[in-house]
Amino acid sequence: MITRSLVTLALLALSGRLVAQDTARLGGRLDSATQAIVLRSVDSARSRGLPVDPLVDKALEGATKRAAGPRIQAAVSALLRRLELARDALAPNPGPRDIAAGADALAYGATREALATMRAIRPNESVAVPLGVLTQLVASGVPVSRATRAVADLLRHGARDEQLIALNDDVRSYVAAGASPEAALDVRARGLTAVLPAPGSPAVAGDAAPTTSGLANGKKP
Repeated sequence: MITRSLVTLALLALSGRLVAQDTARLGGRLDSATQAIVLRSVDSARSRGLPVDPLVDKALEGATKRAAGPRIQAAVSALLRRLELARDALAPNPGPRDIAAGADALAYGATREALATMRAIRPNESVAVPLGVLTQLVASGVPVSRATRAVADLLRHGARDEQLIALNDDVRSYVAAGASPEAALDVRARGLTAVLPAPGSPAVAGDAAPTTSGLANGKKP
C-alpha cells in the first residue's frame, strides 16, 4: 500500500514537472485562455502516448504569426487529431518521429491508407523520412496520389532514406528551375529505380542498396 502511494506521488511529481516544462516553453506568448487549452491538448497527447513537441511548436508558430487565440486553439486541436490518426495508421509501434511525420503528411492530403502502406513496406524501420519526402513532394506541387505512389514504389525497390532525400532535393531543384513537378518526379524516380534492385530480390530483403541516386549528371526534365 505504501509502495503504491509512493509510485502515485512520483507520477504526480513527474506530471507536474512536465507541465511546468511545457508552460516554460510557451513562455507566456499566448493569452491565458489559449495557453490553458493548448496545455490541455499537450496533456491529452502525453496521456495517449503521442509526441507533444509538435503541439507546442504549432502553438508557438501561431504566436509568431500573431494568429488569434481561437485559430491557434483550432490548429493545435486539429494536429492532435492527426497525431492520433497517424499513430493508429502506423501501428503497432511507431516512434515519435514517425507519428509526427505521418501527421504532417495527413495535413498535406495523404490518406491513412497511404501511411499504412508505408508501414507495411517497412514493418521494422522508421518511415519518418519517406513520409517527410512525400509531404515535401506535395508541397513542391506534385499531386498527393502521384507522390504517394512514387514513394511507395521506391520503398518496394529498397530505396534508402538518403536516396529519397536526394530525389526530393533533385525534384525541388528542377521545379525551382521551371520544370513541371510531375515531370521532374517522373524523370528522377525512373532514374533512381533503374539503379535499385527489383522488389523481392536479396538486396531489397536486407543487402545494402546503392546510396546515391545516380542522377547528379542527368539532364533536366
